[in-house]
Amino acid sequence: MTADAKRRASMLRVDQAGEYGATRIYAGQLAVMGQRSDEARAIARMAEQEARHRKVFDKMVAARGVRPTALQPLWNVAGFALGAATALIGPKAAMACTAAIETEIDRHYGEQLEQIGDGDPELAETIAEFRAEEVEHRDAAIAAGAEQAPAYPLLSGAIRLGCRIAIGLSRHL
Repeated sequence: MTADAKRRASMLRVDQAGEYGATRIYAGQLAVMGQRSDEARAIARMAEQEARHRKVFDKMVAARGVRPTALQPLWNVAGFALGAATALIGPKAAMACTAAIETEIDRHYGEQLEQIGDGDPELAETIAEFRAEEVEHRDAAIAAGAEQAPAYPLLSGAIRLGCRIAIGLSRHL
């Protein structure tokens, strides 16, 4: 396998893991919040998009013979717990979680697009499309009061750090 092929396989592993984690975060939030509030309905719409992203990456991982991350069981539990915990704090904290994660994913997808260049049009197009939707999620979360969550700078910083750690671990494991 060439260095470029290894890099793209790593990208797919991370991206599939990230979309899986996102579905678990939203599942945790919705388990606590239900689907009656405006925030919960917005989260449910975002969750649907994340599920679609995951399905696309699942197919790409399978078609390209990429090994998924061995950490998926951890992301299952950690994602759900993060979602539930932020929802328990309140709707604005749930939105702060989305804003923090999507800020990191925007940065992450941007870096991937730079690395791919013209080398893999299918993957680049997929990432660019999903990046635009993740930015919409971040902007919607901020508009819904994410920055008004209790201890927002601390909460956002901790979640963003956790996201960067998850990306790094999923890249290799």
